[in-house]
Amino acid sequence: MTDKISAFSTADPVAALKGSNGNGVVTDKPQGETSAASAPATQAGDTVTLTNSARSMQMIEAAVANAPVVNTAKVAAMKQAINSGTYQVNAGQVADKMLQFERELN
Repeated sequence: MTDKISAFSTADPVAALKGSNGNGVVTDKPQGETSAASAPATQAGDTVTLTNSARSMQMIEAAVANAPVVNTAKVAAMKQAINSGTYQVNAGQVADKMLQFERELN
């Protein structure tokens, strides 16, 4: 298979980065530590060190990815109200939100 953008075949091997031996190791460390202090001197290969902030970001990203994008119950209720003709638009609330949005742009 050929990638249309780069014209490289996905079957072609990718060259390793200079200094990479392919035996990468991932370790966690508390924030503030230096990577030299947390990595053993005899360990061979590449290392990646995650700070507490990075681990927190990973947990937040996972929570956001698992959260529903659409409140399906609310959408169904709105469709029902629109279809039955009972949906009422609050013109004052719409105008207030439009003004708020306009103020935030400036």
